Amino acid sequence: MERREEAESSIGKDAAFGYAPLPGTADEMVDNKGGVRPVWQRFLSHLGAMPEKDLAERFARADRYLRDAGVFYRAYGSKGTGERAWPISHIPVLIDEREWQALSAGLVQRADLLEAIIADIYGENRLVEEGFLPPALIAANPEFQRPLAGIRPASGHYLHFCAFEIGRGPDGNWWVLADRTQAPSGAGFALENRVATTRAFSDIYAETPVHRLASFFGAFRDALQDMKHSGDDRIAVLTPGPANETYYEHAYIARYLGFMLLEGEDLAVVKGRVMVRTVAGLKPIGVLWRRLDSAFADPLELNQNSHIGTPGLVEALRAESVTIVNALGTGILETRALLAFMPTICRHLLGQDLKLPSIATWWCGQKEEREQVAKNIEKMVIGPAYSRAPFFDDNGESVLGSSLRATAKDSIADWLNSDGPKLVGQEVVTLSTTPAWVNGKLVPRPMSLRVFAARTANGWQIMPGGFARIGSGADVSAIAMQSGGAAADVWIVSDKPVERHTLLPAEGSFTRNMPGSLPSRAADNLFWLGRYIERAEGALRILRAWHARFAEAADPSQPLLADVSAYLAAVDIDTAEPVPERLLRNIDSAVYSASNIRDRFSPDGWLALNDLAKTARRFHATVTAGDDASHAMTILLRKLAGFAGLVHENMYRFMGWRFLSLGRYIERGLHMTRLLGHMSGPEAPDGALDMLLEIGDSVMTHRRRYNVNTARLTVTDLLALDPLNPRSVLFQVNEIHHEVEQLPNALINGQMSPFYREAMRLHSGLAVMTPEGMGVEVYQRLERELEQLSDLLAQTYLG
Repeated sequence: MERREEAESSIGKDAAFGYAPLPGTADEMVDNKGGVRPVWQRFLSHLGAMPEKDLAERFARADRYLRDAGVFYRAYGSKGTGERAWPISHIPVLIDEREWQALSAGLVQRADLLEAIIADIYGENRLVEEGFLPPALIAANPEFQRPLAGIRPASGHYLHFCAFEIGRGPDGNWWVLADRTQAPSGAGFALENRVATTRAFSDIYAETPVHRLASFFGAFRDALQDMKHSGDDRIAVLTPGPANETYYEHAYIARYLGFMLLEGEDLAVVKGRVMVRTVAGLKPIGVLWRRLDSAFADPLELNQNSHIGTPGLVEALRAESVTIVNALGTGILETRALLAFMPTICRHLLGQDLKLPSIATWWCGQKEEREQVAKNIEKMVIGPAYSRAPFFDDNGESVLGSSLRATAKDSIADWLNSDGPKLVGQEVVTLSTTPAWVNGKLVPRPMSLRVFAARTANGWQIMPGGFARIGSGADVSAIAMQSGGAAADVWIVSDKPVERHTLLPAEGSFTRNMPGSLPSRAADNLFWLGRYIERAEGALRILRAWHARFAEAADPSQPLLADVSAYLAAVDIDTAEPVPERLLRNIDSAVYSASNIRDRFSPDGWLALNDLAKTARRFHATVTAGDDASHAMTILLRKLAGFAGLVHENMYRFMGWRFLSLGRYIERGLHMTRLLGHMSGPEAPDGALDMLLEIGDSVMTHRRRYNVNTARLTVTDLLALDPLNPRSVLFQVNEIHHEVEQLPNALINGQMSPFYREAMRLHSGLAVMTPEGMGVEVYQRLERELEQLSDLLAQTYLG
């Protein structure tokens, strides 16, 4: 046994120490003499002692966490867009604390330099006037937002949160490949990478003095709080919406920091102030952490074709009533050509050399630089001057000089002369490699780091980590996520114990914050989520009862089956389909509504809802009519009940829960009202009343409460007027009445709002009814009144 364990563990050792860096590159794990760097030795000793099976289980644990948490990014391609599982590279990148301190100092200097440059571009414009920046690089730049010239940010700073793409060259030195100042993404993914990686290596992580990330986010959260203009101001993350490739991160960051997640349509500018539309009316926004590009933020003054911005936002900036993080227009700092001028500008503005140099760049709008690029074309990559992406991330817009044919190289000078101001030449980057686990062994893969900087009360703070983008092969162009790259956690390792920070409040006194205002759009999505879920449940219950009887009769023309088929056809449900397409659309609509409020949705609830949708799709393709379909409906009902149970048991009873519940109560009331009106009349076919009880999940209750067989009056009493039956119409109306009382502005100066008055009238009218008085006309009136109540709710709170 001992020999077998020893042999098994040697697999890991061979994999770890048989690692060979790529020729001509630096490596993060192995130094230029072939020895393992000290910062990696503890990690490798643990890794090498692990059986391969154990390692596979650890990686599966990390993958399971990301899957259960619903972490995704949106991929774009020729086959359309779609959500992709977050591609984690399980082996973290380890960097010594001392080396990281030097990197951090360089990045702090760079953030200060970028702040000075952007303040000049939108301020005095001395850099252009004095010849440090070519005028064309600003005036012709699509990222230069002319309406913002002369507007000073309310906070006094343009930049508050930056990211830097950095890489290590063959000589071991670090270079800045790109600056990210527009709306930097990835900080939330860095957090999720950390959690997933620690799930895989919890024992190693606990023993290793790795700097934690929480203090970075806590300091930035405090800085945003300090930017508010008054205690009534709110802080929000402004997202382009669920179609954005990093929408998951927007929702995650908002939830993690306790901020509102808003879209442009949630906002309105009133008298120079940015306001959010909530169910309680307009509320002021003091700080917006934007995650959409500047041009789309205000269709009134910037890009008039934008459908995701807020008209008047620039006017609010002029009034200094809101702070936007980062300021609108800062995307110009990401311009690739700007890298060519950074060393000179740094010496001019800061009186220092760049501590962390940029990748060598030549703007081809100048004769000497054009000649330099043409002369050294074999070592160059040529790309758009105004591009904001490093060449390996620009979707093939750049041209690698060494890949050109001889005839093409001869015409390079002509190309540069004709289009020079639109082009830059950059030195080809040979990035360092880092270990990745591929096919049971460690192999070197090219890597770049994305590092984040936040402006805090104590100046710029660098996140002690970030995430590494790992290539899918030896080609550096395969680093990009859209090209198959992966992401790894970054551990900054100290040689002494590190502080363990948390965003949770310290022990002792605390303040219980009230839940934030509910945006009207979020309330709308919650309301319709409730309606779609209940609509799906109603359809499932009818279809299950139908298929159970079809399994016995095998004759769809039998009167009861034909009657129910006609009823379902009126709502676009075809019983010829065992799992109808309309049912799938209702479930998909529920998923879509939930996707718009990911910041307010628990991972468990999201997983349960997606599992329901996937199962329904699978049944749609495989299930046959009759007993098979009836069984499938039972499975779907159980999954739906699991989702509903998660919501009921776990969702905080704040305003969002009330709108979700109102959606369910109104839809269930409509469902039962329509069924009773159709199936409890004197012309209903035999068996209709029994089927009604089954659909209403009230068969056993009917037997206990009434000592008679099913009859129209007893079924009506139980399903329409019993206040204790959670399936009855009166029960739904009672609950609606109770929830409406808790809504904002239900009473205004002691008077009922129109919506409250209508809910009260509906409740009192139904509460005094008797089974004998319930007929088709009453049910039709009830249906109209419930629909009118839904419309009035939308007019009052969701507009």
